[in-house]
Amino acid sequence: INAEYMGVTTPAGFKEAYAQYIEAGWTGLSVPTQYGGQGLPASLSLARTELVATANWTWSMYPGLSMGAMETVLLHGTEELKNTYVPPMAAGTWTGVMDLTESQAGTDLNQVKTKAIPQSDGTYRVTGEKIFISCGEHDMAENIVHIVLARLPDAPPGTRGISLFLVPKYVVKADGTLDKSKKNVVTSSIEHKMGIKGSSTCVVVFDEAVGYLIGTANKGLKHMFTFMNLARLGTGIQGIGTMELALQNSVPYVRERTSMRALSGTKDKDKGGDRIIHHPDVRRMVLIQKALVEGGRALLYRVGKLSDKFMAAKTEKEQNRYEDEMGLYTPVLKGFLTEVSQEAAYHGQQVYGGHGYIKEWGMEQIARDARISTMYEGTTGIQAIDLLGRKLLTSKPPLRLLSGYAKEILGFCAANVTDPKMTRMCLTLAGYTLQWVTLTTRILAKAARNKEIVGSASYPYLFYSGYVMLAHQWAVMAQVAHKKLPQAKGDDVEFYRTKLQTADFYYKWLLPRARGYKKVMLNDPKTLLDMKEESICPLD
Repeated sequence: INAEYMGVTTPAGFKEAYAQYIEAGWTGLSVPTQYGGQGLPASLSLARTELVATANWTWSMYPGLSMGAMETVLLHGTEELKNTYVPPMAAGTWTGVMDLTESQAGTDLNQVKTKAIPQSDGTYRVTGEKIFISCGEHDMAENIVHIVLARLPDAPPGTRGISLFLVPKYVVKADGTLDKSKKNVVTSSIEHKMGIKGSSTCVVVFDEAVGYLIGTANKGLKHMFTFMNLARLGTGIQGIGTMELALQNSVPYVRERTSMRALSGTKDKDKGGDRIIHHPDVRRMVLIQKALVEGGRALLYRVGKLSDKFMAAKTEKEQNRYEDEMGLYTPVLKGFLTEVSQEAAYHGQQVYGGHGYIKEWGMEQIARDARISTMYEGTTGIQAIDLLGRKLLTSKPPLRLLSGYAKEILGFCAANVTDPKMTRMCLTLAGYTLQWVTLTTRILAKAARNKEIVGSASYPYLFYSGYVMLAHQWAVMAQVAHKKLPQAKGDDVEFYRTKLQTADFYYKWLLPRARGYKKVMLNDPKTLLDMKEESICPLD
């Protein structure tokens, strides 16, 4: 916090990089042209975001959160809100953020206390305090648009009584200029964190701040899911970026560092030891990074294509269909990919040995910055119960989304199983997929007798789902590589050959992990719940 102007000063170079970024037009890439954007597909924005996130996730959060703010206003706001607030965000001169969390209301938004009082001029006066607001205050843009959850005076209790409001840092005057005589939103402090230190995590205060209703009163949580789902997708991209950065930093080191001799005999006779890339365990670590990031990237861009179809849909029925399908993947992208990104970051430190633990090489920063990805926008446990409980077991009819996806996978397997090069992979994938459906059905039956099984099974279920989804992506990539390799020339030959080798590694070294999760998810919840809470760790 800069006491002189009660704002946040970003690290050296952040403002300059942001100025270049918006000058190049990157902020409005997929925003409709009528609101100042370029109207390009959302999937192209994902590719841009991944590249920027890998280079510097902390910096990327500032423009990244604006995407969710713009999408929320475009889908649920009035024309006046769209015309006033979207073009400056598309241009990058303003940014947008999401304000959900309060000190007493984290995951449980039932407890939101921030109030919004309607005024005679159609605006609202918003009063309350929000915490953990990423990029809630900074010096890189002229204005910051806060998308805020709050309650109206006559709101029903719980999440049914939450509304959504747009609250700008500076109020926009009738002539379109900013009223900078007073801050409409004030940041009282910033958090001191383990990682992503260049991103301001703010405590934000609204003291009768001028706000504008977005969408329908008391439907705020539903509207906010537009932002939340994009933020969760963005966090999945953080997982991809973490794995890619760990891999890019691991490979040069293991190709240069020498230590001991290979078990099969000397490889680098001109050196005092063999380069560590010759040791099988080092290969294991970098190939885990490679298989996870490339499989995760394929899954991410599959969702990107669905997002394009959602935006191009002509009817509400079509939109709902694509939104539902994206909903199946979102908890896996957010929950599973961020968890395995911790493993990739760990392996990145491990291949460096002691050098991975000190700041000089940067590997410890990758691990620190990655850690938050499993926590914000809903912890891994929340993503897991969202997948199993909300998306599958309680959907109508139950298992609808999984059944559709399983049908697609089995159709792919049936179409390619007669190809000798694909037979083993297709049979393996089909087996895991059928087992996935069976496991879900068994949990559904058990839940009828004991609802706690949903909570106890959800975490291993998320991991089982993630490994099978990535197995499907690797099978698709392998099928394409087998088809392209015979005609490939030049560098393409090694590219397709490497894809096939990585797919083989994934199926032999990573997919088998799902078997352990299968066994664990069917355990009786009593093994978790029967122990007295005071006996878990006696404190007296």
